[in-house]
Amino acid sequence: MNQMKKLVYTALFTALCCIATMLIQIPLAATNGYIHLGDAFVILSGIILGKKYGGFAAGIGSAFADLFTGYVYFAPVTFIIKFLTAFCAAVIYKKVTGLHVNKMLAVILCGIAAIIIVTGGYFIYSYITIGPAALLSVPGNIVQGLSGLVISFLLFPVLDAVPDIRGMRAQLNSNITA
Repeated sequence: MNQMKKLVYTALFTALCCIATMLIQIPLAATNGYIHLGDAFVILSGIILGKKYGGFAAGIGSAFADLFTGYVYFAPVTFIIKFLTAFCAAVIYKKVTGLHVNKMLAVILCGIAAIIIVTGGYFIYSYITIGPAALLSVPGNIVQGLSGLVISFLLFPVLDAVPDIRGMRAQLNSNITA
């Protein structure tokens, strides 16, 4: 895959992470955060674009959503958490499919990891900023993560049917240094 095409797909997934995060927001009063659908594209960014490009698309797109919707104080931690989520999704997907496990099971495992990283990351941040009340954020973040898992599971076969995307994913997952 040439570099220009990879950059274009990275920009596309950055926008998808941002828009899906902004599209539907269900506020969580306990933490001043919100439940959204963007985590599906965070997971898919890692799987399709790989560790580096997927991580940056997820981190930047999600942080932009925070900036655009008035959650500026969350943007730096969101960048870190979503970058790590996509990065881990890329690593897990590559490792699991390298063991010849079904692609859809690999997507589910990436979604489970995303739930753990996002819930844990925001819990730690909230605990530092608001104390023990951070526990109130856990159920909402788990629901958000589950929606990301389900939506990424449903969208993966659709995206994987696009020859360019399938080719990029296959190339990244066959190259040890990707």
